[in-house]
Amino acid sequence: MKSLLIVALLAIAGTGCNAGHAAPSSPLTVRGQVLEVQDVDSYTYLRLKTRDGEQWAAVNRAPVRKGAEVAIENATVMRDFESKTLQRKFATIVFGNLAGAAAPATAAAPAAAAAGGVGAFHAGLPKPADVGDVKVAKATGADARTVAEIAGTKGDLKDKTVVVRGKVVKFTPGILGKNWLHLRDGTGAAADGTDDLVVTTKAETKVGAVVLAKGVVRTNVDLGSGYKYKVLVEDATLTGQ
Repeated sequence: MKSLLIVALLAIAGTGCNAGHAAPSSPLTVRGQVLEVQDVDSYTYLRLKTRDGEQWAAVNRAPVRKGAEVAIENATVMRDFESKTLQRKFATIVFGNLAGAAAPATAAAPAAAAAGGVGAFHAGLPKPADVGDVKVAKATGADARTVAEIAGTKGDLKDKTVVVRGKVVKFTPGILGKNWLHLRDGTGAAADGTDDLVVTTKAETKVGAVVLAKGVVRTNVDLGSGYKYKVLVEDATLTGQ
């Protein structure tokens, strides 16, 4: 799953980001005039003229024009951040959400994800939603597995295709060019993490939906920044129940 790294994370999706480290500051809003715009896969880099001088920023990809006045909300400052796509290193860069009408529909997913990659992004999100008691029937067919069977695999399912039916308890769109979701079906135990399965997909869904996911099992995935997955299902297709 090295292909999944961008930095310590975002380098994978083509955002071409490499991890830096966050400055110890609270979320803020950065305002300025756009002097330069550079788009990559899922993000837009902006060179801004602010009251404190020039500042680079990155937001979820959006149609921003040179000369526009913008505000970057919920901003996080990263120091010594390297973008492999842009082939340059930023002494400081701000990651956040583009405010106003110009902000894309997915802006609610903080662009600060790019700052530390998937690890930083997930760390800043709420835990899987409480969707009540989950009890979903197992999928059928030779590749059918329960959440517990996949999440608790010792490697026997590595790089194999599986089909799993589960309820979406968390959905995070547009990270590393993919959507990330957590599935539960009522099997497994919270104590050892076998009740929850992470799945990546290009498909859209929502919390509370019951989906049938078909993808490839990856094990011991290290996305950097201390963020590791013992098991996840990658590049899944989703269908209804």
